[in-house]
Amino acid sequence: MKTDTADVHWSEQWANITSGSKWLTPEQDVINWAEAFAPGSEVLDLGAGVGRHALWLAEKGHTVTALDAAPEGLAEIEKFNSVATKLGRMDELPFDDTSFDHIVSWNVIYHGDEEIVSRTISEIKRVLKPGGTYLGTMLSKRRLPHEQAKHSGREISNNSWVFDAPGTDKIHPHFFCNAVELLTLFSGFEVLNLKDQEHDKPGSYHWHVTLERL
Repeated sequence: MKTDTADVHWSEQWANITSGSKWLTPEQDVINWAEAFAPGSEVLDLGAGVGRHALWLAEKGHTVTALDAAPEGLAEIEKFNSVATKLGRMDELPFDDTSFDHIVSWNVIYHGDEEIVSRTISEIKRVLKPGGTYLGTMLSKRRLPHEQAKHSGREISNNSWVFDAPGTDKIHPHFFCNAVELLTLFSGFEVLNLKDQEHDKPGSYHWHVTLERL
């Protein structure tokens, strides 16, 4: 059964994006991370949405590829003619081995069950050069009780939940993990930074993780 279905929700969001949306502003973590990049680095924005990180990285002189499963988001990126775009799934990356110096995937790879997440991380490792870095987010198990308090939900497989929350992407599978589970999934990487923090709303805990491919 296919579980990485959240792009159905996000396709509609990207088709109706408006100026001033938070999805147009790059995250400070990404800005700080990119400060150490060598000039002209090859960067993959995995799950690029409408390109808030891909476009910013391109402005800084890097060679950027934006991948997403939602063509509506890629269409927004293509208006700027500064980033290569690729329509594809996160667990089957259409790139050669060791293609990228760095990969960013912000609020993306937890949209699926454990099998999808595991395959996606294997693909990230495959296309990232040894010594290259990965910056991403994962849903923290600290968040799960907050979601359960707001919506009825069910665990469809290990750590993978769907919720009765029409109009949101929570009707699609989401994967939650603790630190030990996260580090096990990212075997073959060295941890550079790991923190569990809230995003915009109380209880919206995400792991922020920066890793180096061994």
